Amino acid sequence: MTLAIVMAAAAVLVIIDQVIKYFVVENLAPSGSVSVIDNLFSLTYVENRGVAFGMFQNHVWLFAILTILLIAVFIWLILSKKLEGKLFITAAALMIGGGIGNLIDRIWRGFVVDYLSLSFFSPVCNFADYCITIGAVLFVIVILFLGGKDKKQPETEMTAEADKNEADAQKTEEEQDIEKASEKEEIVTDGSGEEDGE
Repeated sequence: MTLAIVMAAAAVLVIIDQVIKYFVVENLAPSGSVSVIDNLFSLTYVENRGVAFGMFQNHVWLFAILTILLIAVFIWLILSKKLEGKLFITAAALMIGGGIGNLIDRIWRGFVVDYLSLSFFSPVCNFADYCITIGAVLFVIVILFLGGKDKKQPETEMTAEADKNEADAQKTEEEQDIEKASEKEEIVTDGSGEEDGE
């Protein structure tokens, strides 16, 4: 179930990423760059043959293989339940979705389409890059601060323990009622025996 949720969310992200890239290639590539907010944010068409944010150029197939391995690792983590919780699911969906989005570009075009340019951050990137980055940050938080589990996990365990204690208490009350009923039966039996003796 968890894997289905992650893959469905990742598929939505891939669709969003590819739709945006389609319009970028069709409309932005001819002009090259369009300013959205002066001296802050612009849309700039770049053919990136590296990884996220334009790093490590001209290793297309190596990065394709690494992306496939990364996706396989996340699928294994989900199926083995090594890591759990909503935050991990979110991180996995973002990283898988972003990874597949850029993987499609590498296999189909031979490069990744980048278009988001910030004046204070020199590399031009794309929607998938930000999905991967945010997912990586969330993944680190899950590992370092949550111990790989959702914070709600201990609460669930406490609830289970409370339910067990309540069940034990009810069982004890039932046992006491049975003992009282047995005592009453013994008293009635003893009384009947005395009457027969007389």
